[in-house]
Amino acid sequence: MHGNLEQPGSCPGPLYDPSFEHDACGAGFVAQRSGQRSHRVLQLALEALCNHAHRGAVAADGRSGDGAGVITQLPHKLIARDLAQLGVRVPRPGDVAVAMIFMPLRNLEHRERSQALFQQAVAEFGLEFLGWREVPVDLDALGEWAISLRPYIAQAFIGRPPVLAAGDSFERTLYLVRKRATQLCWVERITNFYIASLSAKTIVYKGLFMAPQLAKFYVDVADPDFETALAVFHQRYSTNTFPTWERAQPFRLLCHNGEINTLRGNINWMRAREADLARSARPYFGDAVDYLAPVISERGSDSAMLDNALDLLVQTGRDIRHSLLMLVPRAWKHDPELPADVQAFYHYHACLQEPWDGPAALAFTDGAVVGSALDRNGLRPARYLMTDDGLVIMASEAGSVHVDQARVTRRGRLGPGEMLTVDTASGELLTTNQVAGRLAADKPYERWLRENLVELEDLLTPGSAAASPFGPGVRSASARRRLASPAEASRELPAPAGGAAPLTGLQAAFGYNREELVVLFRPMWQQGVEAIGSMGDDTPAAALSSLPRPLFHYFYQRFAEVTNPPIDPLREAQVMSLNQRLGRRSSLLSRGPEVARMLELASPVLTDEHMQVIREIKHHLPAGRSDDFQAATLDSTWPVGDGVDGLEDAVKRLCQQAVAAVKSGASLLILSDRGLNQERTLIPALLAIAAVHQRLIQAGVRNQASLICETGEARDVHHVAALVGFGASAVNPWLALQTVQDEVRTAGRHAEGVSAAQAADNFCKALEKGLLKIMSKMGIATVDSYCGAQIFDVLGLAEEVVERYFPGTPARLGGLGLRRIAADVLTWHHAAYPDGGAQAALESYGLFKFKRDGEYHAYNPDVVRALHELVGIGKIAAGKGKGNLEKRRGTAGEEDAEGVLETGLSDGYRRYAELVQRRPVANLRDLLDFTTRRAPVALDEVEPAEAILRRFSTAAMSHGALSGITHETLAIAMNRLGGASNSGEGGEAEERFADERNSKIKQVASGRFGVTPAYLMAAEELQIKMAQGSKPGEGGQLPGHKVTEEIARLRHSTPGVALISPPPHHDIYSIEDLAQLIFDLKQVNPDAVVSVKLVSEAGVGTVAAGVAKGYADLIHLSGADGGTGASPLSSIKHAGGPWELGLAETQHTLLTSGLRGRVRVRVDGGFQSGRDVVIGAMLGADEFSFGTAALVAVGCKMARSCHTNTCPVGVATQRADLIAKFPGQPEHLMVFMHQVAEEVRQILAGLGYRALNEIIGHAELLAQAVTGEAASHLDLTPLLWTPDTGQPRRNVEERNPLLVGADLGDRLTEEALDELADYGAPVRLRYPIANTDRTVGTRLAGYLAKRYGNAGLPAGSIVVELEGTAGQSLGAFLCPGIHLHLTGQANDYVGKGLGGGEIVLRPPARTCYTWHENVILGNTALYGATGGKLFAAGRAGERFAVRNSGASTVVEGIGDHGCEYMTGGVVVILGETGRNFGAGMTGGLAYVYDPADALPGRYNPQLIALRRVGSAGQGVMLRSSEASLRSLVRQHYQLTGSPRAKAILDDWNVELGNFWLVAPKDAVATIEAVNEGAEKESRG
Repeated sequence: MHGNLEQPGSCPGPLYDPSFEHDACGAGFVAQRSGQRSHRVLQLALEALCNHAHRGAVAADGRSGDGAGVITQLPHKLIARDLAQLGVRVPRPGDVAVAMIFMPLRNLEHRERSQALFQQAVAEFGLEFLGWREVPVDLDALGEWAISLRPYIAQAFIGRPPVLAAGDSFERTLYLVRKRATQLCWVERITNFYIASLSAKTIVYKGLFMAPQLAKFYVDVADPDFETALAVFHQRYSTNTFPTWERAQPFRLLCHNGEINTLRGNINWMRAREADLARSARPYFGDAVDYLAPVISERGSDSAMLDNALDLLVQTGRDIRHSLLMLVPRAWKHDPELPADVQAFYHYHACLQEPWDGPAALAFTDGAVVGSALDRNGLRPARYLMTDDGLVIMASEAGSVHVDQARVTRRGRLGPGEMLTVDTASGELLTTNQVAGRLAADKPYERWLRENLVELEDLLTPGSAAASPFGPGVRSASARRRLASPAEASRELPAPAGGAAPLTGLQAAFGYNREELVVLFRPMWQQGVEAIGSMGDDTPAAALSSLPRPLFHYFYQRFAEVTNPPIDPLREAQVMSLNQRLGRRSSLLSRGPEVARMLELASPVLTDEHMQVIREIKHHLPAGRSDDFQAATLDSTWPVGDGVDGLEDAVKRLCQQAVAAVKSGASLLILSDRGLNQERTLIPALLAIAAVHQRLIQAGVRNQASLICETGEARDVHHVAALVGFGASAVNPWLALQTVQDEVRTAGRHAEGVSAAQAADNFCKALEKGLLKIMSKMGIATVDSYCGAQIFDVLGLAEEVVERYFPGTPARLGGLGLRRIAADVLTWHHAAYPDGGAQAALESYGLFKFKRDGEYHAYNPDVVRALHELVGIGKIAAGKGKGNLEKRRGTAGEEDAEGVLETGLSDGYRRYAELVQRRPVANLRDLLDFTTRRAPVALDEVEPAEAILRRFSTAAMSHGALSGITHETLAIAMNRLGGASNSGEGGEAEERFADERNSKIKQVASGRFGVTPAYLMAAEELQIKMAQGSKPGEGGQLPGHKVTEEIARLRHSTPGVALISPPPHHDIYSIEDLAQLIFDLKQVNPDAVVSVKLVSEAGVGTVAAGVAKGYADLIHLSGADGGTGASPLSSIKHAGGPWELGLAETQHTLLTSGLRGRVRVRVDGGFQSGRDVVIGAMLGADEFSFGTAALVAVGCKMARSCHTNTCPVGVATQRADLIAKFPGQPEHLMVFMHQVAEEVRQILAGLGYRALNEIIGHAELLAQAVTGEAASHLDLTPLLWTPDTGQPRRNVEERNPLLVGADLGDRLTEEALDELADYGAPVRLRYPIANTDRTVGTRLAGYLAKRYGNAGLPAGSIVVELEGTAGQSLGAFLCPGIHLHLTGQANDYVGKGLGGGEIVLRPPARTCYTWHENVILGNTALYGATGGKLFAAGRAGERFAVRNSGASTVVEGIGDHGCEYMTGGVVVILGETGRNFGAGMTGGLAYVYDPADALPGRYNPQLIALRRVGSAGQGVMLRSSEASLRSLVRQHYQLTGSPRAKAILDDWNVELGNFWLVAPKDAVATIEAVNEGAEKESRG
């Protein structure tokens, strides 16, 4: 403890899990190519670090940073001086190593003991201990939290003995010393002993501070004798709520900006490899090999664990560049420009190591080589420059180091999967292609693959592997079923012997129900797409259901939000891969042809034909190869007669058989439940796979075999994803495929035009597409990384079940044991084999739509009817239609409410509330009740309903998902009540902004639909939607039949074309990116509150803490049960968690991190009553949002047809005939909300409280009232834990103000407005600009938009000349009349949301490089632009003009994914494009200058077409289009002086023929309907 501040992390709470802490940052390196050491290199690195300070975060004390640090070469001068002071003879460089160690500060006994143990480890390995040195520090540099957590920091000097070779041998021994010393300390429970670095080459200085504090704290780094030729730096922004010094970066070899999404799988697979290391690592470590395990320390962050894996590979002789290309490979599978030998290099290593997948910018060094690399998606910025005196500077932001512009010879950036390295020993600078090319040439990888790798598809038809028309890893029907003739394909597969049931009986035995066959199966086999639904999920979680549910239903898909982005599997399929490799894996250290001796699958979804080949694989291999693979089938069924106790023994037997089979040589283990019959039932497939996977790891044989699940249980994408996620390399859904064939035979008109073979292929295709989607929503690109990664939460399983079979999977509330799981399986079995020999029949449980006597639905007809009666649907303003609403707009006020709002609870509300509250247990809150701690108070002493109503809002529902009249009705009602409505992500008509139809909450979502300057300025709250409850991790979908002329106008898109939002915000790839968008929004509208919408999942508390540190004012937490719009049913049912759990975790984490008082917390998710509100408040919510209830209150009947545009009461449709039937009035919603508030008042009075503020965060006022079997053994104690921090439990600060403002932006605004007021237009201003000047021009744009709307000012009104390097978001949301002209360069997000202004970028006149070959601006420029112009005389980064819907631009080269999701505007590119150009482009035009004819191999042909334009014989182009193109190029030249533009204009008639015209295809509407799964709905 320090002062009165509680030490952070001292009591994190039962819901907190440090595995969910993640890092983001600013990072990079400075290097002198010649290897000349100097103090200047370190100074430049520290300068860069300080200029990345805004990318870090500050703790609640306002001074302690999340961490900063540097790796450098050992400073020999400094070390020699220190050793001389110790009286030690100074060894030569390379003969002395330095350990930088963090040790206990206050526990002197532990400190002395840890020093002794370290010296013991040094002696064990025969090294010479030379002495200790206390590292000199200045404590005044630290914040209060950092001081309270500060370790004692010392350096230990170690000499190399003569018998040990210098270089790698010495480093390898030091690695062992580090491992051994750490293990010795941990054995003695000295857990705060940490070796930051121990090397004869490098040293790490780091700690819990912001960048500027590092040089002040560590006296050494300011010493002129500290000389180095390289320095890697890192500024940390972490969701880490409880920071520690050791988690600051860099680590021993690298620093990492990103998140490893596959971490649990990477840890498990490394554990599996440790058994092999005892043999394969012995040549490197001898008998000390036993000290290697664990290779990965789970005490570290995900970045630290990646460093652990890299360390092992480097210490065993691999070059650091080679090692990183193994761990974080580029997307190599679908790149036609990648040389064959380089592709073979990556392919070979994929047989050896699964990727550590997730967004990553890496800076690394081994002391000689220094470099930086990006992940396969390029989701982090990495800009570099080179100078004529040999400096190479790489950083997350350009301009972070000030250099003489005349000396700059190159400005570039890293793209997806790229690497740049400098070898300071040789002076060599290598790019990715050069590194990979050299490595590829080192071994005959192509030949090794050709001779050893077996492709399963080739065994079906030898020598023939059809190219997939469906995307990565998806085969055609003919390829899938090569062994089956058409006649054979239509035959029903044979039923298992031994008293097996017919098909219906088998379906019943595996838990099928009749509803699934229509709702889930039909769209999969008809169209090859997942089933789509709407209106969320109002059924109980599996653990609370009265029906037997599959074990799969207890697992919920995790998803990316804030700390890492999801991937877009639809538009960016090139980075995705479903390829799997089966068989015995070689040791990680292997380097020979045996590594490639594997069986490769195009997809983990296998047909029966594939299984036949696998079982008989010995007969399909050439002579001499028959022993490469041995298949063994294990029966995953158990005797029904053993009863509920039999399942546990059956799983144990299965695991024992699996281990024995592997030890006997089996390399392909097939876990099959085909043996199910009258006497035997299934082990749930997920339990079987997970149990065997974990047991093989424990036995040390997991890498010797692959698991194949042959199961009748798996039938939807969630099932397949769960099986793969818990260890299955492949899945054969045999009964599902048999069911598909039967459905085609019996479906009548529904099967017209679909053969049995095509239906089976469509079904498999749907499973594969769904698996890609589930992987991608967590940011995982490759299925071999997803396999075993356990990316799920558990709700409702007993702790012992999870720990034994699913260890490492978050499960916080306990639940059912194996006996209950067994009982459910036996229930299915009895239904399949009924007593008396009766025929089995499938039930229809009503899991998707309400059915009497089926699953409980919170919005069943009785509840809906009661709510309609309560609010008076059909009574209030009876007969008043749309015209009446139009008449009342903008004129109604409080007096209109007086006639319809009752004081106290009405009889109707009491009937409604009784239905809601006396229901079966359906949600976690139904297990809770209030505890009485005070005497009741009189109702008139409780705060009025009006005060409570101000805390209420309606959920985010767009005009598009909803009809316009519904959307306006919600807004009018909430405005009259003093609450708020939420616009959703579809924008709003500008004419609504001035009256009561205006939604106070304006949403900013990934599609940026309708986000104009005026829209932003009309908000009281700007909400950043990171996820939505019905499909977290996925983009929004608006079917084309709902995109009317009106909707298209609001969203700046094309009528009739489906709108599919990108899954990620393309300006939020990390937590510091979210902080930047928050900053942007606070600049454009400083009066608005900024909120961030999250969805409940394990770890959401740490995300919320990161959001609070990013200066959001409000955190909106959604439960998983909401959602009006179109969503895949697998997402509605199986993604996200209960709001109660997420809210409690968020409350605990914010409280214990000292952040709770800064932010308001709002919650939504199935709120129906005042009781829900009070429970939400006690769990920590300040505010409450109603979605489905609000819609029902204005007439919704829960028809669940929102996505089909057929809502029978006009609530969620764009059809005029149906909208005419809309029965709602604002008063209906007002009545409901007021009654809820009145119920809140009555509960408060009964509990003895006078205001909600008195109970917010007081979970001790709740108790679990339903326990034991009735509660499915759920224990809600963790929800009710209340940390005693002495800090406010609710929001007490009006705003969460920015720590650092936008000084230049504020100055520009003030001076421009003064000039405009005093002298009028035009205004001309000039300023220098630096990378720390962010969002310049936006504050001025917001002010003008508020005054003049989207029309802004006349062109040329305000011209601002800037010189230098602009920070992020230059010109964001710029409105007409503002012109920003920058001489220099800019960082990411230039022109974000450009709304009519003009931005011009040109290099300085003194530059000596070719403009169009160098980078002038960063990633994601013009994201969501709705108008204006951008001219840039240089290259841009990735995702240029993504979701552009109206801007015109000229740029001289771009990276990957250009014009993605573009719906309007004109883009001219006078240079090269990256890959995947035009993906999702449904509107606008692009012109690409491409004399090399490269674009045809780089564009995405799904929605767009190319044709050459201009010159004779090269096609036809309308004269007006040619004039438009020429005009833009001419403007570009006039404004920038671009040499490239001048050369083109000078030879226009010839150069015009080098342009491609890129435009959407005529059939774009039909294509998009198929993509979003609405083709059938649009037909009907």
